[in-house]
Amino acid sequence: MELFGESITVSTVFFLVLAVGLALFFEAINGFHDTANAVATVIYTHSLKPSYAVVWSGVWNLIGVMLSAGTVAFGIVALLPVELVINVGSGPSYAMVFSLLISAIIWNFGTWFLGLPNSSTHALVGAIMGVGLAHSVISSGHSLSQGINWEQVKQVFISLLISPIIGFCAAGLLLLLAKALLKKPQLYQPADQKKAPPPWIRGLLILTCTSVSFAHGSNDGQKGMGLLVLILVGILPGIFSLNLNTDAATIAQLAATSSSVMPVIEHHAPRISLSNQDATNELTNFLGEQGKASDKTFAALSNKSQEMANSLSGKTSFKAFASNDRRVLRSNMYFISSAIGKLNKQNQLTDPQEKQALVNYQKLLDGQTKFIPNFVKTAVALALGIGTMVGWKRVVVTVGEKIGKQHLSYGQGAAAEIVAAVTIGTLDRFGLPVSTTHVLSSGVAGTMAANGSGLQANTIRNIILAWVLTLPACTLLGAAIFSAAFYLVLHSGFGV
Repeated sequence: MELFGESITVSTVFFLVLAVGLALFFEAINGFHDTANAVATVIYTHSLKPSYAVVWSGVWNLIGVMLSAGTVAFGIVALLPVELVINVGSGPSYAMVFSLLISAIIWNFGTWFLGLPNSSTHALVGAIMGVGLAHSVISSGHSLSQGINWEQVKQVFISLLISPIIGFCAAGLLLLLAKALLKKPQLYQPADQKKAPPPWIRGLLILTCTSVSFAHGSNDGQKGMGLLVLILVGILPGIFSLNLNTDAATIAQLAATSSSVMPVIEHHAPRISLSNQDATNELTNFLGEQGKASDKTFAALSNKSQEMANSLSGKTSFKAFASNDRRVLRSNMYFISSAIGKLNKQNQLTDPQEKQALVNYQKLLDGQTKFIPNFVKTAVALALGIGTMVGWKRVVVTVGEKIGKQHLSYGQGAAAEIVAAVTIGTLDRFGLPVSTTHVLSSGVAGTMAANGSGLQANTIRNIILAWVLTLPACTLLGAAIFSAAFYLVLHSGFGV
């Protein structure tokens, strides 16, 4: 049968539907948790009816997803083992994708069922770590340090660690500032459960809900987008390996740039020649956590650039390549771009002109591989909205009634959401994933503390316990499920 103009087997269609279905289900459960936090204050304070709030939030999630640059999406993908990303579409890479999704879904669904705000980001990162560690143990010649991109994990950890602290402190301070400047007692009293607030308060809370929804879409939505693109590239490489909308002028520029940087690269590796396989092995090792640059690294980079320049010569469209050739070209682009990025981080590019030439080359390469089709963005946004419509109530009740000893006030809800929107938006600019759940629920806790409302120890303990256990639990789940799936792949012979 044909799909997107490419001939595929029935078994391929089965795996495509299953993988995409799981990815969208993961996003729907993300809607249970994180998106539900965005509507918690407007629903709890009766600023909007639940049906209106969910639709309104869904629209702004969609806008946030559609306007996102994709940096967070590919930041998540960068956490995965290089070997599995390069060989996407093989049996082990299928095992990787299914293990990530199933692990995160199990944990997210369980915490939602208990009504505990939980981070889908933590769950996904934990599952990725589990897959990386298991892959290192199972695969011969691999060390634990190579199984995970620890530098990228460190950056993600920092953003996930500081965001709840920022949420707690900043929201508390903002509430105190508001009480000092806005002498409106009704802002700081528990929300009336029988009637809507005055119009100006409703407007404020709807505005903050809108901001959080937009920020959530622009950040959290990208995690599912990254996984969906990985699935599409693996199962339908002929369509999604490269941006088929790239024009002839850009392809000509890419071919010319590949040739023009050759002297820059070869300057660091004089008289060293490597075969294609040796170049692949060298760059794979270099991109591992313990990889160090050497003359062979630059020789390997030269090899891949030359191979790519040769393949692009005379071509005016990526559609002119056969399906397998597109996959090879994408792998070469990934190797070159990632290697240049790591060389730059290791300060191996000391000459300013050389550095600028290679960085521009990297950006040109990324434009051909790091793209997200609009239908992927739309599907993710719809999944988030549907998930919120189905599962909002448990988290809304927890945020509104169970964090503080008093019920949530209008001012507390507004302060927590303003801080959440600003924090998420700021980290989004740096391409770092952040948990809407963590920022908002910690922000509500911060306003309760600042207001002297008191905190419910049992709820806070359970939320913190869920936060603390998410990473190790999902790491174990990811490792166990990947190991079992990898075993099945080896013994079935599928895609190995």
